[in-house]
Amino acid sequence: MEVRNRYDFVYLFDVTNGNPNGDPDAGNLPRMDPETSQGLVSDVCLKRKIRNYVQLLGKDGCEVFIQERRPLNPLIAQACNEKGQPDYKSGSRWDTQKAKRRSQVDIAALQEWLCAKYFDIRTFGAVMSTGPNAGQVRGPVQLAFARSIEPILPLEQTITRVTDVDEEEGEMGRKNIVPYGLYRAHGYVSACLAGSARRRTGFSEDDLELLWTALAQMFEHDRSAARGEMSAQRLILFKHDTGLGNAPAHRLFDRVTVNRVFEDQEYAVGKHDDTRNLPPARSFSDYAVRIDESNLPEGVDIIDRI
Repeated sequence: MEVRNRYDFVYLFDVTNGNPNGDPDAGNLPRMDPETSQGLVSDVCLKRKIRNYVQLLGKDGCEVFIQERRPLNPLIAQACNEKGQPDYKSGSRWDTQKAKRRSQVDIAALQEWLCAKYFDIRTFGAVMSTGPNAGQVRGPVQLAFARSIEPILPLEQTITRVTDVDEEEGEMGRKNIVPYGLYRAHGYVSACLAGSARRRTGFSEDDLELLWTALAQMFEHDRSAARGEMSAQRLILFKHDTGLGNAPAHRLFDRVTVNRVFEDQEYAVGKHDDTRNLPPARSFSDYAVRIDESNLPEGVDIIDRI
């Protein structure tokens, strides 16, 4: 069944004693906004976790195109073979000049086959103009960077390895953690880029339900020593009754506020000195999530999935 409604959503997740998204250009320190000291988690990181969850399910028609350490060109070449088109491979190299001249009709046929096979292509889109060349697909689902509700203070811990490598002695190392952080991300689902019409990806209602399930459960299968405890805490959907939507997304997002809680009193985060003198948050119970449901725009419903 085709997706006929636009969705905007607010996703809240937290981390305890872990590194939610290390920055390789900063010694794998947790990503931060240097001006506000708020923690950041990239959209790429969140999409990777969704892909990993879907891959674990192993459902037909829900294979994952972008996997770790797996080249993409052979997968595009497989689509060429299935559709009876040349893959323009000569020896061990691709003839990119010939591939670039592939007609738009042929590219559309390749994209249709790839979208039907791979969940992440029909969800997030993909750049497939390398090697055999299947063009680019724009996906109906997009995620923004997640940002922590309050500033974070990463801690650097010294760790030791007592096991020797060859004949070397044990080594000292470093481990960076965030004691606690609650992160907020915004997401969007465009019905105009889903569906089965030409130049759409075929993203269906079943795919949409799988996306919501992945967001709710993906951290349960992503445990590691580096990431500590990560949990999905809230997933709040704004469902429009049309494909184009009934209200601007940013105004709907403004209806979801997250306040600090201390001794049964709520404090607005980032408002003057309200929260600066409070003890640092160390659990989700130190926050209160409020949703303003008054005077909702006509044709917009709020669905609380978590």
